[in-house]
Amino acid sequence: MAITKKLINWYLVNKRDLPWRATNNPYFIWLSEIILQQTQVTQGLPYYKAFTSKFPTVFDLANAEESQVLKLWQGLGYYSRARNLHASAKYIVNEFNGVFPDTYNEIIKLKGVGDYTASAIASICFNETTAVVDGNVYRALSRIYGISTPINTGKGFKEFKALAQELIDTKQPATFNQAIMEFGARQCKPKSPDCIICPFNTSCVALQKNKIEQLPVKLKALKVKKKYFNFMVMLSADQKTILEKREGKGIWQNLYQFPLIETKQPVNILEIEAELECFSILKNRNFNVSIYNETPIVHKLSHQHLYTTFWILTIDGNLSEGISTTKITDFPVPILISNFIERFNF
Repeated sequence: MAITKKLINWYLVNKRDLPWRATNNPYFIWLSEIILQQTQVTQGLPYYKAFTSKFPTVFDLANAEESQVLKLWQGLGYYSRARNLHASAKYIVNEFNGVFPDTYNEIIKLKGVGDYTASAIASICFNETTAVVDGNVYRALSRIYGISTPINTGKGFKEFKALAQELIDTKQPATFNQAIMEFGARQCKPKSPDCIICPFNTSCVALQKNKIEQLPVKLKALKVKKKYFNFMVMLSADQKTILEKREGKGIWQNLYQFPLIETKQPVNILEIEAELECFSILKNRNFNVSIYNETPIVHKLSHQHLYTTFWILTIDGNLSEGISTTKITDFPVPILISNFIERFNF
């Protein structure tokens, strides 16, 4: 098909020089694909280099402590990706003796791997003819063909998957898949693409009908929830503080944070002091409370916005159960906490 040849020709001229394109090692490709989920290449590249340096083989990753993996992942967000990455490394070592599964049907069984990631690894590493469909592919195909089916629906996925599968070059599936993803990322960009130099500018339906900004179509997500987080930053006379590990499901699972008081709305110092009466660690202790940031820091997640205030608790005496403030950067924490630690300069 003409579109297939045009995409590949465009890619061979315009592709970026990226480290995961210089290898067909499935472990490295898998790392890159997991890191680049929900992440721009410029942000993900340093993490890819850090992971391949720290954990050069799947055995190294499998044998690492989860806290090490989370610490190295710190700042990328969507921490379930890191936990799934670690769990899948153990699975590959235990079930496959460290040999990466080599078919789409086996790869998709890995924790945290969906159709897109399995298709990318299977085609790039094992030359399997299975088309990738990610945000870049949705955007390019919806515009070129003028498809208005919402991309975040089951019907949309099936339609775009079938079209991509029809277009894929069976002789060079890896090149085609990388070509269409790169085209969406660099040429058919979300905002203000340069259609003048696009190889499809004479045939693109969206361009002809002036629908570039309207495609692809995506159904509106659920309303974002507001939450109010109040972190208690304890400082004792012996230069210790308290960090707690977040247990259970939910955001930041197994990461560390300062003791948290979650409220339904912003609170003042009197309300915080009343809440602190329930903290067993503060029983029979003298302490002083002060607010660190008068204006809440808004931390935006995909499904909720956290309105965050840090409160400084200066405690008389020692905190034998605490950790030294000199060790605080050893713990994996959410980027929200990391940014505070850097600013506060313990």
